Amino acid sequence: MTETPEPAKPSFRSDVTVELVKHSAGDADVLFAARVSTAGEQSLEEVTKDPERSKGLINFLMRDRHGSPFEHNSMTFFISAPIFVFREFMRHRVGWSYNEESGRYRQLEPVFYVPDESRKLVQQGRPGKYEFVEGTQAQHELTGRVMEDSYRQAYEAYQEMLAAGVAREVARSVLPVGLYSSMYATCNARSLMHFLGLRTQHEMATVPSFPQREIEMVGQRMEEHWARLMPLTHEAFNKNGRVAP
Repeated sequence: MTETPEPAKPSFRSDVTVELVKHSAGDADVLFAARVSTAGEQSLEEVTKDPERSKGLINFLMRDRHGSPFEHNSMTFFISAPIFVFREFMRHRVGWSYNEESGRYRQLEPVFYVPDESRKLVQQGRPGKYEFVEGTQAQHELTGRVMEDSYRQAYEAYQEMLAAGVAREVARSVLPVGLYSSMYATCNARSLMHFLGLRTQHEMATVPSFPQREIEMVGQRMEEHWARLMPLTHEAFNKNGRVAP
């Protein structure tokens, strides 16, 4: 006799996953694209001739905001994060491509976001001029307990509807935005720089940004991968105030 599998039980995370799954990206991509305007087909031969001159050219392009040479590259990331992070991600449309897992075609796994104690909980100030400060131990305990209870109840309702034959695309409506989803996101260096300028806080940024912490966590991990692939471009980005060209 076949045993009925145990219903999946909710699990809880406070982190995000960002993996660089493939890329065609390097500082040389910027150099040959920029030099074609003066060197034509010989621009490929110029890439390795003078490293300092190449560094200066990338900085010039960044400083004077000649942006198109930074588009001739590609990076694809696999990202796992709460759904509310992806809803913010979709605000970035130029230079990005997305494919996310579907709750219409597969049963969604019960993995949910609960912030850890490093997450500032209390918002102070008015919109446009507010800050987040540390929460009390009681606030953190309340947040964790209430969120976990809510997630369990929502997933039980989801499973009940699925067991009764309700379509996945209907049953998923009861699930909260704290549910983890996964997607592939593909971008180029120029579109990533624009994302980082808005979604991360940094001491070298000349334009202030006020990102939600969870999408900033994703941005920081993407930036780590990109910095290794294109160190001269990343250096110029920081040097020139972290403003996308």
